[in-house]
Amino acid sequence: MKLNHLNLTVTDVLETHRLLEKHFGLKDYGALAPSPAMSFLHDDNGLVLALFRSAPGVAVKYPAGFHVGFVQESEERVNQINQRLRDDGYKVGKPRRLHGSWTFYFQSPGGFTIEVLC
Repeated sequence: MKLNHLNLTVTDVLETHRLLEKHFGLKDYGALAPSPAMSFLHDDNGLVLALFRSAPGVAVKYPAGFHVGFVQESEERVNQINQRLRDDGYKVGKPRRLHGSWTFYFQSPGGFTIEVLC
């Protein structure tokens, strides 16, 4: 058995969609085009990620420690992604050694935390 579908409630569907597409290689899923209300992406392993806009006036608040992780093949790749995110204006701390990984965390435009590690 494998996890094959995940739904995240986000504050900005389109900006989150663009981030995941550009920096993490996710691709549009299905015939429905991304909209401010929802979008669907997929990865190379068959995971479908749905992004849904939060209800009007409802803040997106994930519990402390909640995050989505993208495991990379090397420290060099982690560093490259970090620099590309910085170049695009995202507030990203420098990678560091943590819990046995070369890693960094940052806040997505959708309101959840992303970790990049190897």
